[in-house]
Amino acid sequence: MRRMDHTLLMNDGLRIPQLGLGVYKIPDALAASTVQIALEAGYRHVDTAALYENERGVGEGLARAALPRDEVFVTTKVWNDRHGYDETLRAFDESMAKLGLDYVDLYLVHWPAPRQNRYVDTYRALETIKADGRARSIGVSNFHTHHLDRLLAETDIVPAVNQVELHPWLQQTEVRAYNAAHGILTEDWSPLARGRAIGNPTLDAIGARHSKSAAQVVLRWHLDLGDVVIPKSVTPSRIRENLDVFDFTLDASDRAAITALEANERTGKDPDDLG
Repeated sequence: MRRMDHTLLMNDGLRIPQLGLGVYKIPDALAASTVQIALEAGYRHVDTAALYENERGVGEGLARAALPRDEVFVTTKVWNDRHGYDETLRAFDESMAKLGLDYVDLYLVHWPAPRQNRYVDTYRALETIKADGRARSIGVSNFHTHHLDRLLAETDIVPAVNQVELHPWLQQTEVRAYNAAHGILTEDWSPLARGRAIGNPTLDAIGARHSKSAAQVVLRWHLDLGDVVIPKSVTPSRIRENLDVFDFTLDASDRAAITALEANERTGKDPDDLG
C-alpha cells in the first residue's frame, strides 16, 4: 500500500493532504467501498458533506480501512438549510454521528447562501466547534471575495480553506489571489470540469508529451497552482490513476496552454445565486 505524503500547511499550523478523494453524488451504499479502495491506494484525505447524504458510508469506509485516525484527513460541510448558530451546531452533531468520528479535520460552510444572510452566524458556530476541539480546522466553500470580506470583518478566525469550483475553464484568478493574500488555502472542486477535460485536444497533447492522461495533466496543474484538489471517482483504476500525478511536472508552455483555456464557465451555480 502506497501512502501519499504530499501536504500543505494551513494558517492554523495544521497540514492538509494536497490531493484528496471527493465523494459528491456517490450513493451512501457505494461510498464505503470507494473510500476503502482510495485509502488502500494511498489517499489520506476524504471530502464529504451533509448534502451528499453519504457521511454514513464514508464513516464505514474509514472503519473498514482501519487506519489510525490521525492518518486520515476528513472534511465535511454544513448545508444551506441548516444555517444559523444553533442549527449549525445541531447539524454538526448529526454529521459526526453518521461519520462515527469524535472529530473532523476540517468543517466548512458549504455555500454562503447570501439571501438567507446567516453565514456569519453559521461561521461563528464553526468557531465554537473548533474551540471545543471537535473540528481541528474550519473554513468555507464557494465564497466570493465580498463574502470573505464580511466574514473577516465580523468573525475572529480566518478560514483555513476556501473550497471553490476551479478548473481550466474557470481559473478563479481573483479568488485565488484574495485567498493567498489572506493566508487562506484554495481547494478545488470539480477539478476536471465534470469530465470536460477528458478528450480535450490541448490536454491530450500535453499528456502525450508526459505519458499521462488529460485528467492527470489537469490534476498536476492544480497541484502546481499550490491548491488542494479533490477529484471524484468510483472506478478503482481511475482512483489510482488520479493519485499518480506526483512523478512529473508541467513546463511553462504546458501551463500557458492550459491558462489559455480560461472561459469563465461554471459547471455549478454562482455562489450569489444559491440559497
